[in-house]
Amino acid sequence: MNNRRAFIAATAALAFAFSASQALAQKKYDTGASDTEIKIGQTVPFSGAYSVYANIGKTQAAYFKMINDQGGINGRKINLIQYDDVYSPPKTVEQVRKLVEGDEVLFTFQIIGTAANAAVQKYLNGKKIPQLLASTGAARFNDPQNYPWTIAYNPNYVSEGRIYAKYILANHPNAKIGVLYQNDDMGRDYLAGLKSGLGDKAAKMIVGEVSYEVTDPTVDSQVVKLKSLGADLFYDASTPKFAAQAIKKVAELGWTPVHILDINASPISATLKPAGLDISKGIISTQYGKEPSDPQWKDDPGVKAFFAFMDKYFPEGDKLNTVNTYAYSVAELLTQVLKQCGDDLSRENVMKQVANIKDFTPSFALPGIKINTGPNDYRVNKQMQMMKFNGERWELFGPIIEDNGPAG
Repeated sequence: MNNRRAFIAATAALAFAFSASQALAQKKYDTGASDTEIKIGQTVPFSGAYSVYANIGKTQAAYFKMINDQGGINGRKINLIQYDDVYSPPKTVEQVRKLVEGDEVLFTFQIIGTAANAAVQKYLNGKKIPQLLASTGAARFNDPQNYPWTIAYNPNYVSEGRIYAKYILANHPNAKIGVLYQNDDMGRDYLAGLKSGLGDKAAKMIVGEVSYEVTDPTVDSQVVKLKSLGADLFYDASTPKFAAQAIKKVAELGWTPVHILDINASPISATLKPAGLDISKGIISTQYGKEPSDPQWKDDPGVKAFFAFMDKYFPEGDKLNTVNTYAYSVAELLTQVLKQCGDDLSRENVMKQVANIKDFTPSFALPGIKINTGPNDYRVNKQMQMMKFNGERWELFGPIIEDNGPAG
């Protein structure tokens, strides 16, 4: 009997030792991660002409303070290291090198701007450092074959263009489309997405394409040209300053096309107010997130939780500023990715998990919109809903539209 008890005790001890060793074996860390900490790095334009985006970094720093106060993620505190890059690509390169080689972060997070991300994309991929949830929608950041360590958060410009094409084909199938686009990755991606979505009808429907440079003083001549070509649908792939100019010129000419404006140029404060709210009425765009100022969301649990967060952790911030709600949503997604990583905080697993998001719904996602990614599809946001400006605010309409086109 004693032998039997001894055997059972020994077996139990072996089983416990084996399970303990298995638990230890499951823990896997690369530089920047430990039992107590996850070190991540970010560049933000805290100063300079684009310091309006500083709120992205401020909101995210506050969000991770909240997470740390709650015990961290899987017991580990987030150490978010932030440097000012003044929205200057050479400065971004300098600061990202400092984060990687000096601070030894596990990965970079939400580097802000297309040019900034482009400046460090090859460097980070060469070192196999995840470039996570970059703040850009350019197609070059959705290329897992050539840049497997880079994934962007913003709606892909090509996907957004295809969504507009779906809307046009369903509602304005005989439209004569005039295109204004910024002559850079963003503008060219929007044009490519429109053409891809229109398919073999693109050549017939698009009656004119005109571009502008970011250094141009105005886009007046481009708008005049598109009107002269007989366009009755104005596809405006621009940024706020030029979009405001275009809205004014359209009104001045007495031109009344269906006016589609890309999401980057849709902020009321940056585009529609400077142009004139009265003449902006009827403009169509698209959205994937809730507007915190929209009365329809006043009792929404996610929005209320955001307001409570702002009151406690970022009281000086503007609760109605969509820059802050954007930042909050991205931080929520990163938290989900790190939860999925469990105790395997290798860089390889971080990329595996960010490319394996299933039906995740951030607090500010519109009803029906979910985030799904895959190893061959790094697009985070590819579902959107159309909206129309009523002279005071944007009103959502129609169904959720998903881009089912090729991911690359």
